[in-house]
Amino acid sequence: MGRPRRNVVPMETSGDRVPPHSNDAEMAVLGAMMLDKDAANEAIRILSAEAFYREAHRIIYEAMLSLSERNQPIDIITLNEELRRREKLADVGGSHYLAELNRKTPTTANIEYHSRIVFEKALKRKMIGAAMGIIGSCYSDSTDAFEELDKAEQTIFEISESRNRTSSSSMERLAKETIDMLQEISERRADGGGVVGTPTGLMQLDRLTGGFQKSDLIILAARPSMGKTAIAMSMLRNAAVDYKKPAAFFSLEMSAQQLMLRLISAEAKVNAHRLRTGDLRQEHWQQIVSTIHRLAAAPIYIDDTPALSIMDLRARARLLKREHNIELLIVDYLQLMHSPKSESREREISTISRGLKQLAKELQIPIIALSQLNRSVESRSDKRPMLSDLRESGSIEQDADVVMFVHRPEYYGFSVDEENRSTEGVAEVIVGKQRNGPTGDVRLAFIKEFARFENLDEFHAEADEYLPPASDEDPF
Repeated sequence: MGRPRRNVVPMETSGDRVPPHSNDAEMAVLGAMMLDKDAANEAIRILSAEAFYREAHRIIYEAMLSLSERNQPIDIITLNEELRRREKLADVGGSHYLAELNRKTPTTANIEYHSRIVFEKALKRKMIGAAMGIIGSCYSDSTDAFEELDKAEQTIFEISESRNRTSSSSMERLAKETIDMLQEISERRADGGGVVGTPTGLMQLDRLTGGFQKSDLIILAARPSMGKTAIAMSMLRNAAVDYKKPAAFFSLEMSAQQLMLRLISAEAKVNAHRLRTGDLRQEHWQQIVSTIHRLAAAPIYIDDTPALSIMDLRARARLLKREHNIELLIVDYLQLMHSPKSESREREISTISRGLKQLAKELQIPIIALSQLNRSVESRSDKRPMLSDLRESGSIEQDADVVMFVHRPEYYGFSVDEENRSTEGVAEVIVGKQRNGPTGDVRLAFIKEFARFENLDEFHAEADEYLPPASDEDPF
């Protein structure tokens, strides 16, 4: 039972260079974990087994994780037994090596510092491995350069994000995290009237959805002139200005300047035509200047690059997430994006919608993608959109967590709706799909001259049993 074999985590090296690692720091971490439970918990919080360069240290750490998950003490005796049970004791150098780890670590005071050393060395090894993989791919003539660039960026982004992620996924730990999450949701509900996700500021819609959730893809679809860009801008403004949520808007149709004019018109309640033509009075200027100052301070980021591919969008979104920690992303609109090497338009749209869903999961933010509807809507007597009207691909419905339609009966000449309510200045948001909640209709005020959506009091849901009853304190 001598020293352990010097096995290391497999990875290619460049020439004779040894990958970054610190044997002393790894030994110090393992030794401290045997001395103190709090030290063990601190190391577990920071490190995964893959962070250890030497295979023997990795095996020891995995055994320690197993003991911790079973709520058993970690010491030289329990660790000996656990490694013997796994038939790995000889592989790590036997009981003598465990005793050496114990002997060489007189204090646990520096456990966090030593764990960080191990973590950072592992991070460098990951970067080296990623870089070598990128180099190898780039030498291949059969690969597309832009696809390789996207893969390379995603790899580096994932390494960067791993700094904030834990690799542990045991049921015990997952259960604890779920309880913590439910507690947080409960507290946020008490403070925010039921909105536990990113709010839109459209209160009845927020009550129906609970706000938009992290990793959700929300499709906002309508026929032309229904106001889908206007309602998306209202959501953007409300999230960023009222709730201080950093939000990004990718416009493939309108310029950033046009969008800014829309924001000013809606916020200042100045007729959009007056803004475009300069037909402004003194009181308009006061409202405009005040509005511009308010919008300038808001965490809103607009990208008006035309004809973006899904790869381009991913690259820009990752940068915005990294630099500004955006919590909401809006794309206007899905059909104006493109994906290279698609056999058909339907396949292309499928690739784009799937890519948007993957991006929402990767960045852990809700993504709202505006979408066109086909002409089937126009052939119905009531002109109400349905899921089957989503244009060019059934995969949009499949990939989406939420599908919403904007519908304005007034536009089609209806003066009252099916419940004999006036349609003047009213828009309906029809939630046709919600993966984790009810569907329903929300009526909003649409002020056309300002391209502005506001709240109405009426609210109807198909599945009220999903929704808590309103209390006296409920702001909705």
